[in-house]
Amino acid sequence: MKKSATSALKVIALICLLLNQINYVNAQTPGAAATGAAAPGGLSTLENTPKGNSKISGSVVDSVGSKGVEFASIALFNVADNKAIDGTTADETGKFAITKVAPGNYKLLISFIGFKDKTVNNIKVEKGKDIDLGAVTLSGSVQNLAEVTITGEKSLVEEKVDRLVYNAEKDITSKGGDASDLLRKVPMLSVDLDGNVSLRGSANIKILINNKPSTIIASNVADALKQIPADMIKSVEVITSPSAKYDAEGSGGIINIITKKNNLQGLTLNIDSGVGNRGSNLGLNGSYRKGKMGFTLGGFGRAFYNKAESTLNQTTFSGTDSFLTNQTSKAKDRGVFGQYSLGWDYDLGKNQALSAGVRYGTRNFIQKQDLTINQFENSTLDATSMRKVDRKDLSGTVDVNVDYIKTFKPQQEWSISTLYSRTGLTNNFNTDLLSESGSLTGRQKNENQNYNSELTFQTDYQTPIRKNQMLEFGAKGIFRTVNSDYKYLIAAETGDFILNVNNPSGSLNYSQNVGAGYVSYSLTTKNKYTFKVGTRYEFTDIKADLGEEGKISIPSYGNLVPSINVSKSLSGSTTVKAAYNRRIQRPGIQQLNPNVNLSNPQSISTGNPALSPELTDNFEVGLSTNIKKTYLNVSAFARQTNNSITQVRTAVDTLAGAIVTTYENIGKQQAYGFNVFANVYLTPKWTLNGSVDMLHSYMEGQTTDAEGLSVQVNNSGWNYGGRVMSQLSLRQGWGLQAFAFYRGKEVQLQGSRTGFYMYSLGFKKDFTNKKGSIGFAAENFMTKGVRFTSDLNSAQFNQTTATQLYNRNFKVTFSYSIGKMSFETKKKTKSVNNTDVMGGGEGAQK
Repeated sequence: MKKSATSALKVIALICLLLNQINYVNAQTPGAAATGAAAPGGLSTLENTPKGNSKISGSVVDSVGSKGVEFASIALFNVADNKAIDGTTADETGKFAITKVAPGNYKLLISFIGFKDKTVNNIKVEKGKDIDLGAVTLSGSVQNLAEVTITGEKSLVEEKVDRLVYNAEKDITSKGGDASDLLRKVPMLSVDLDGNVSLRGSANIKILINNKPSTIIASNVADALKQIPADMIKSVEVITSPSAKYDAEGSGGIINIITKKNNLQGLTLNIDSGVGNRGSNLGLNGSYRKGKMGFTLGGFGRAFYNKAESTLNQTTFSGTDSFLTNQTSKAKDRGVFGQYSLGWDYDLGKNQALSAGVRYGTRNFIQKQDLTINQFENSTLDATSMRKVDRKDLSGTVDVNVDYIKTFKPQQEWSISTLYSRTGLTNNFNTDLLSESGSLTGRQKNENQNYNSELTFQTDYQTPIRKNQMLEFGAKGIFRTVNSDYKYLIAAETGDFILNVNNPSGSLNYSQNVGAGYVSYSLTTKNKYTFKVGTRYEFTDIKADLGEEGKISIPSYGNLVPSINVSKSLSGSTTVKAAYNRRIQRPGIQQLNPNVNLSNPQSISTGNPALSPELTDNFEVGLSTNIKKTYLNVSAFARQTNNSITQVRTAVDTLAGAIVTTYENIGKQQAYGFNVFANVYLTPKWTLNGSVDMLHSYMEGQTTDAEGLSVQVNNSGWNYGGRVMSQLSLRQGWGLQAFAFYRGKEVQLQGSRTGFYMYSLGFKKDFTNKKGSIGFAAENFMTKGVRFTSDLNSAQFNQTTATQLYNRNFKVTFSYSIGKMSFETKKKTKSVNNTDVMGGGEGAQK
């Protein structure tokens, strides 16, 4: 996959190979350049070179990170006459081989953009004997980085055949924040103030962490992202057109968050911390490696605290009567999120590796809310009440993985991956019912326990076919179980809680088994086209019941999901691509859970266990290029979703003025739009980048009219947004960064939601020994916070909600590394990827 995704880079490398051969020989041959004579190391010389049966091989690595330098240029010279007689380019891992070499004395010239050229001398080839040079290191060239703009620009955003890679390591203001703060800066992504993520306007996406899923992501995406400190993220991959190798889930695409890893020999300890008025964090990450075995141990914790005020004006209609609810709310949110991990890997042999890991994630979210509710009937005040609500959203997740990979030859490998993941969720609330005077009149309690477990087995095989083709195929099985038990309790001012007979206990037992197989084929042609085509078949078997209420009839279903990705390199720095794929979206636990959340009696929420999956067809075209010192990426897309899973709101007949929010398969949803991203190097140390997003959405489905009859409704409109960020590197380790983000009005099936903005300014100072840094950042510092509104309407109701979020934030960050270390190249490993469950998405219960 990576070979096809970097075809444009390979073309550049091949050109560089020829130019370096000519330039090197010209420099060594007096008069050649001056007279304009053909370099003796030209193509004709290569064609007439004597052939043998020996091989010269090795790998090219970066001297700083010990990572393979993909597509580095390697030229072979005959020492006797200083002629270039052969050459090649390194593969994606930096490995190279020159075959059919005749006996003799040679030297290699190795080069690539952004690195200093290196010559390997004294290579003596004997008849029938191969030579392995091992790892050859290239040192970075500061001058080349300043002059060749493609290397510097691609370091921020990389465009590949099926994805866009945003490298997040330079982000100064991310320290002390979480993953949702960072994702706001990634092109094509949008994150609302609750942390819900959407890709090109679709919240139906799949999020992976280091290519791995987790049950906690499936439960609630927004809260799960709060567990990941932003300064531990290395890069974010936005996979807009997933190949057949990926699960078919995620109609909008896949977001893969890559965290920073240690490939160090020795003992190290890294400390990252931050303190702010809205959140604080502490992270410890240690590693120990000796010989073939390595261990990593990490722990990250983050606490946040915030407050918000909101108002709700809600009118419902019943015949000729109208019921108005005016509600004000003051809430204080606090939470503690953490991740703890233990990793182990062992080199079984030259071409085999075994790895295993255990990760535990915890979420502790608590909200204290004061509600004042005024209810009017036909414009006359009918009742006033107050409530004190304590909500608890707690979870603990354990992920255990064991993975094995065997490499037969470069790019030919077989892997087996396993994963067991289990999450326990607690969603409880306690409510004190108060009279108008503030005296206690009663108490309510909702207890909701959920368990989500997954067991996954996966095997993959890939092999090159000739030099320009790749074949991949594999199989996967996922065995998933979801259980939810809930009950409602009531009590007087004093005394014990008893079951509420009007809202009895209930449960959901949901079993989902998915079997899948795929095949994928990649081809790179001589005229610079790269094709990646494949298909995947998934069969889903579901069994569900509501406990004593009986079974839910959900039929099994199979889906064939093709994918086609095509890219063409127009020049050394311009690439165009087109893609089509079909995706499915299965409902997640937040959409399925039938527990009725009554913490706010006028705004009730519940899931729908009878939801079926949605199907989406995606089309995409894009262009990426470099214009002098500017990297530009432009993409346009369109998608059609059938059986779309969407929030639907209806009035409650038995509770005057109340509205219930649930999920339905509404019908179809269409969207089209475009994205423009640009990164400009104003100077070698000052960059400016930004993006503009435009999206048009159309939705249609069924709702209920004033008489309770089902009617068809639709809504459409434009959504636009953008972001801009500038970074400046100064002397003596100082750095500055500014960032601003805006998202416009969002269209929903039954209304719209206004836009919002965020901005930040930060700086950091690296210590002289380069082992640590200290920094300061401020967010929304010129205002108290952000205000946004939501307007919903139907034949049954009108609802307007206004929220003021006090998210002004100031924070100080500190990081330091301890330990003696040496770099080495880590064995390649693989892990299982579950990308087949819908997350909480926008509007998920919390």
